[in-house]
Amino acid sequence: MNKNIQNLENEIGYVFNDKELLMQALTHSSYVNDRKMDKNLCNERLEFLGDAILEMTSSEFLYSEYPEKDEGELTKLRASLVSETPLAAVAGEIGLGEYLYLGHGEERTGGRTRYSVTSDAVEAVIGAIYLDGGIEPARAFVRKYILNDIENKKLFHDSKTVLQEIVQKYHRGTLTYRLVKEEGPDHDKKYGMNALIDEKIIGYGEGRTKKAAEQQAAYSAIKSLNKNAER
Repeated sequence: MNKNIQNLENEIGYVFNDKELLMQALTHSSYVNDRKMDKNLCNERLEFLGDAILEMTSSEFLYSEYPEKDEGELTKLRASLVSETPLAAVAGEIGLGEYLYLGHGEERTGGRTRYSVTSDAVEAVIGAIYLDGGIEPARAFVRKYILNDIENKKLFHDSKTVLQEIVQKYHRGTLTYRLVKEEGPDHDKKYGMNALIDEKIIGYGEGRTKKAAEQQAAYSAIKSLNKNAER
């Protein structure tokens, strides 16, 4: 059930003049399909627009804030901020999943917490803010919720590469990942992975894909190894 969207407006710090734009940003294609509505009433067009605005505003910010980085480094850094996982984390932070209009099947199979659904909805909200209020409030949303905690997000995005480099430089042994948990139905799986040096567990992570669980395990391992090194 969709909660009062005023609560969402309070959460994101922007009040829409045209509430229909926000409603559309929250409308998944499955909802439109279930009700045999015009397909353009779902949030996909707003997502398309929001994606472009997100890329522009994040590129603008990184270009200004990191004058020492070349194009390749900036592209990699931007990816760590605007890819599916960090956008889904933003959706979780503002509780966006609770407000989505979903079809019965998508609702039943966990769409409110599915990264692909919630990350797309974040982009749709950005597009809606832009159409309603222009570039400044859209830029403000991006800077507040997405262009923050950059070093931590970059580390998470690159965690498997960074961990491999740490192991090669400071530790003897072979880095591997091992699946230790798999639960849930096929449409809503959750995986648990250990990161190991030889047979020693150095980190654990969970995710909705094996790759995401490995990334989380690597991130956990890096934090653990850094903490031990500081002692």
